[in-house]
Amino acid sequence: MDEEYETMAAPSIAASDTPLDDPETAARLRLVLNRLARRLRSQTPHDLSPSLTSALVTIELRGPITLGELARCERVTPPSVTRMAAALERLGLVRRERDAADRRFARVSLTAEGRRMVQRTRTRKTAYLAKKLRRLDQAELAVMREALPVLERLLEDDR
Repeated sequence: MDEEYETMAAPSIAASDTPLDDPETAARLRLVLNRLARRLRSQTPHDLSPSLTSALVTIELRGPITLGELARCERVTPPSVTRMAAALERLGLVRRERDAADRRFARVSLTAEGRRMVQRTRTRKTAYLAKKLRRLDQAELAVMREALPVLERLLEDDR
């Protein structure tokens, strides 16, 4: 995949000349984001898969949360989320408790170790990115800062 990225020459087209539907930019952005995501995932402890890490963060943000809500947030099936919650529980990162209002439902929340794991993972990923950003000059950093709101807007519909 890296070869595919490297073979895509960056044309020098003025912003006003760029079509609104720009598949080349979309392809380059996809490749860059995929590579960055892979490198950030490598900063996660090895006993946590990307899906378990994602579930852990969702539980932190929205917990205590029912397994049905977690499945919707993670866009996985109920059996998958049940296995994920069980794996996180075995690792001591979440606890499962019956819902006080409706005993048919269980809610999962982070344990103290789960909170530490999320924080350690965030710290490692942020440190990785900070190290990469230190390689940039001031002009490149300014471009990155200006691009952040645009990238954030791309995700607005996914909330």
